[in-house]
Amino acid sequence: MAYTTIKKPSDYFNTKLYTGTGATHNITGVGFQPDWVWIKARNYNDNHRIVDAVRGVTKDIYSDLNLAEGTNTNGLTAFGSDGFTLGSDGGYNGNTDSYASWNWLANNTSGSSNTDGSITSTVSANTTSGFSIVKWTGSGATATIGHGLGSVPKMIIVKNTNASENWIVYHSTLGSSKHLKLNLSDAEATTGGTWNHTNPTANVFTVHTNTNVNANGNSMIAYCFTDVTGYSKFGSYVGNSNTDGTFVYTGFKPAFVMIKNTTNGNNWFILDNKRTLFNLADDSLFPNSNSAEMTTQPTNYGLDILSNGMKMRTSGDHLVNNNNASGNTYIYMAFAEEPLVGDNPATAR
Repeated sequence: MAYTTIKKPSDYFNTKLYTGTGATHNITGVGFQPDWVWIKARNYNDNHRIVDAVRGVTKDIYSDLNLAEGTNTNGLTAFGSDGFTLGSDGGYNGNTDSYASWNWLANNTSGSSNTDGSITSTVSANTTSGFSIVKWTGSGATATIGHGLGSVPKMIIVKNTNASENWIVYHSTLGSSKHLKLNLSDAEATTGGTWNHTNPTANVFTVHTNTNVNANGNSMIAYCFTDVTGYSKFGSYVGNSNTDGTFVYTGFKPAFVMIKNTTNGNNWFILDNKRTLFNLADDSLFPNSNSAEMTTQPTNYGLDILSNGMKMRTSGDHLVNNNNASGNTYIYMAFAEEPLVGDNPATAR
């Protein structure tokens, strides 16, 4: 049974939906001061926007593009005690447009020096929720980077913020000889040039010479996660191409799920509990695409959100972007709405 020390998951992760105004806009109702905010327009095609407290407000990067970091003084301009403030930029705040924001709590700081690795990093870490934001300057040679979690990361998402380089993703079920690219639909790639065939430890992760993760003199940012019982889970499953699809046990009712087919070149996709209020959950946004929210598709991305996990409900094959192709392997990251058991146990939808 999944007992947890986190009694209220929304104190650490929360999805906040809002409607843009085209003018200065204070978004409240997140429930905490976020340190990592990921925003996507829902009703029209536009890039994903990612801002964090370590790089600082007005500094945005885009999960669907390989572009370097940009400065946008009309984007996300401040973090507040219950949300964030937006300027007039249409990617964040177009008048009458609808947006999803996914918000994570780190340490409510711009980070502090971490000397656990061979390269000194700047880290804002929340060891309770298993999330840290890590910044360092690349060396161009094999190096270790302190992540501040105090336990082994299960997933690491890295971006070179000074150059047009792909986002690189480590996932524990793939191991340190493989990676995925967040901004592309590619299947898993095998290489030692990213993680140096070296698994992370409780204190550091290893980067090799690949310019995506360790270009000499370039600034790097990483978002690091580890499992927290009853709150977060990073795992994998194999599809069966059946509407009575694979069941994935997480130990909580998911509030957020991101899934990627690692066998074939299909989209990453995100579902959450605020955009789809009932099963079948299938209102999809795609981290590797600027596409608007897909709400009228055949249920290629559909799943049921359950009190203890999720169950796939699609029946296509790998030629169709879906989450349940027979024999294909999928990785996922999931965060809880409610733990399965504890002071506030989950109930079914």
